[in-house]
Amino acid sequence: PSCFGYPLSIFFIIINEFCERFSYYGMRAVLVLYFKYFLQWDDNLSTAIYHTFVALCYLTPILGAIIADSWLGKFLTIVSLSIVYTVGQAVMAVSSINDLTDDNRDGSPDNLSLHIGLSMTGLILIALGTGGIKPCVSAFGGDQFGDNQEKQRSRFFSIFYLSINAGSLLSTIITPILRAQECGIHSKQRCYPLAFGVPAALMAISLVVFIAGSGMYKKVRPQGNVMVQVFKCIGFAIKNRFRHRSKEFPKREHWLDWASEKYDKRLIAQTKMVLKVLFLYIPLPMFWALFDQQGSRWTLQATTMDGNFVAIRIQPDQMQTVNPILIIIMVPVVDAVIYPLIKKCKINFTPLRKITVGMFLASLAFVAAALVQVQIDKTLPVFPAAEESQIKIINLGIDDVTVQFEPHLQSVKVTSMESTGYMTFMTSELQSVHITSGNKAKDEAISFLGGERHTIGIQSNETTILTEWLFDKVTSKPDEGNNLIRFINNLPEAINVTMGETSFGTVMPLSASNYSLFPGGRKYDIMVMRNVIPCSVVSEELKFGSAYTIVVNECTAEKLNVVYSEDIPPNTVHMAWQIPQYFILTCAEVVFSVTGLEFSYSQAPSNMKAVLQAGWLLTVAVGNIIVLIVAGASKLSEQWAEYVLFAALLLAVCIIFAIMAYFYTYVDPNEVEDQLDEEEKKQAKKDQVCEKQYETVSQM
Repeated sequence: PSCFGYPLSIFFIIINEFCERFSYYGMRAVLVLYFKYFLQWDDNLSTAIYHTFVALCYLTPILGAIIADSWLGKFLTIVSLSIVYTVGQAVMAVSSINDLTDDNRDGSPDNLSLHIGLSMTGLILIALGTGGIKPCVSAFGGDQFGDNQEKQRSRFFSIFYLSINAGSLLSTIITPILRAQECGIHSKQRCYPLAFGVPAALMAISLVVFIAGSGMYKKVRPQGNVMVQVFKCIGFAIKNRFRHRSKEFPKREHWLDWASEKYDKRLIAQTKMVLKVLFLYIPLPMFWALFDQQGSRWTLQATTMDGNFVAIRIQPDQMQTVNPILIIIMVPVVDAVIYPLIKKCKINFTPLRKITVGMFLASLAFVAAALVQVQIDKTLPVFPAAEESQIKIINLGIDDVTVQFEPHLQSVKVTSMESTGYMTFMTSELQSVHITSGNKAKDEAISFLGGERHTIGIQSNETTILTEWLFDKVTSKPDEGNNLIRFINNLPEAINVTMGETSFGTVMPLSASNYSLFPGGRKYDIMVMRNVIPCSVVSEELKFGSAYTIVVNECTAEKLNVVYSEDIPPNTVHMAWQIPQYFILTCAEVVFSVTGLEFSYSQAPSNMKAVLQAGWLLTVAVGNIIVLIVAGASKLSEQWAEYVLFAALLLAVCIIFAIMAYFYTYVDPNEVEDQLDEEEKKQAKKDQVCEKQYETVSQM
C-alpha cells in the first residue's frame, strides 16, 4: 500500500523515530542535573559520567549493525533492542523515585547506592538500545523504497532528519518543565520520576507503533556484514605483509595489495577508498568533544545564571533547545542563501573546507563560553578557605557602632540598620573584637574553627551593647536558582514567622531562624505573629541563587517593617548571554555535521556506506572520551580556563586537519567501480579465449 507515492510503512518508521528521539533527548536533557542534585555528585563527576554514557551510545551502533546484517535482520534487531531500551528507560524512572529509600521522610534518599546502581543499570540498557537501533532504523526506512523511487527516498531522509530534530526540540522543552514540578508521596521535591517516566512511555509507544506496521514492511534478509569482510581483509593484508617482510619479496604498490592472495580485487579497491576517508576522520573527534558539552558543562554554567525572560522563567536544562531551534532555521538558510553566495564570490567551498570552517567556529564558540564564564565568576561569592574565617556585621541598634578586630587587624564603622559584607581573616590571628557605640564599649573573645562564615548582630541600647553570634552554615551558592532566607528578630518579644507556605517557627529576641529554600522569580507574603497581633508585608521579588537575612524591626497591627541584608548575591548574568555561543556552535554543526555525512557518502562505494556511518559515529564516541581525559587530566580550578583549553586544542586540530585536507584527492567511487567492471569483463573474455584454446588443444 502507498500514500502520496510513498510506501505506507515509512509513516510508521517516521513516527517511531520521532518518539525514540523524544525519549532519548528528553532523558539526556535532565541527566546532568539528575546526577548533580539527586545523586548529589559534584560537577566533575556528573560531567564524566554524562560523557561516558554518550560515548557508549555511539559505540554500540557498530554492534547493532553487525547483529542486523549478519544475524537477525534489521526488523528483529530494532524490535529486540527497543525492548531493552524501554526497560532501560523504565529502570531510570524508578531509580529517581525519592520515596523508594526515604524511610525517615526528610526529602532525600537514605540509600543512595541503590539509586546509583539502578540508574547506571538503566543507562547501560539505554546505551545498548539507542545505539543498537541507530544504524538500523534509517537503513530500514531506505529499504522500503523500490529502485524507481530515488526521489521519494531522498525526500524521506530529509523528513527523517526533521523528525529527529522535532523530537529532540520538543523533549528538550518539555522534560525540564516536568523536572521542575514538585512531586513525591511523603515529601515534595523535583519531579525526576516524571521527567524520566514520560520518555519511557514514549519509547514504549515507539515500540508499539513500529510493531503495528509489521505486515507492511519489506524485510530484506541479512546478507552478511561488509564491516566484518573489511576487517578480515585488513587483518589478512597486515599478516601477509609481516610474513613477507624480508627484502627478497618485491614491494607492492599499496600495503592492502598484500591481501590479493585471498580477497578479490574489488573488495581491496573498495577497502582502500574507505581507509582513505577513515584516515581523514582521525582529527574529527575533537569537534564532538566540544559539541557534546552543551548537555554537561554549558547546562551547569546555566545553573549559575539568571533565567528570568520577562514573563517566562527558563530552566537551565532548557537552554539546550536553542540548538535544535537554530538547526531547523539554519539548515535551509545555509543551503539556500549562504552556499550560493559563496559560489557567486567564485570561492571553491569544498566539503573538506566546510568541515575545517566548522571546527574553527566550534573553537570560537568555546571562547565565547569562556568570556561568559569570566563574567559569571565576578558575581560568585568567595567562601573561606580551611584556614580562614569570614565575619559579617549587622547593626540592629539606633546608634552607629565601630568594631575593631584584635589584635589590630581591621576596624569597621557600621551605621544604624546597615550591614557589612563578609570580611576575611586568618583564623589563627583572630583573638577578640572591641565594639564601641557612643560612650559604651564591649570586648568579646573569639575562637573559631576556620573555613566558616559567621554573622554578628549588634544591638546598642541606653546602657549596654548586646551581641548575638550566628554561625552561617552556607558554604555554597543555593542550587537551581533557589534562594536561602532566614529571619532575625529585632523586637523585645518572641515572634512566629511564616513566609509563603514555609513556617520558620518561634524566633526569640535577638536570635535568628534557620535558612529555608525559596524558588526565585517571585514575591512572597511574610506573616509575623507578635503577642497574638498579626502583621504582614509582601517581600521584595526574589532573584535567583541568593541568600538574605531579613531583620524584623517593627510589628504593629498596621504595618510590618523589615530590612534585607544580602548574604550571597543573586545570579546577575542573564542566560540570554549563552545564546551567542549556542549560535556559533550551531553554525559549526551545520557546516561540519551535514557536510561530513555527505562527504563520506560521496567518497565511498555503495556497499560500504555502513562502514563509514560506523566510523562517523565512532568519532562522536571518541570525542566524548576526550572530554573525560582532558577534564580529568587538566586539573584546572577555573572553568573559563578549561573552556579556553578546549578551544585551543580544537584550533590546533583544525590546523592539522586543514593540512591533511589540502593533500587529499577526491575520488569518484562510481568511476572506480566502472573500471573494475571493465577489468572483470576483459578478464572474463580472456578466460573464455583460454578455455576455447584449451578445448581445441585437448581435442587434438
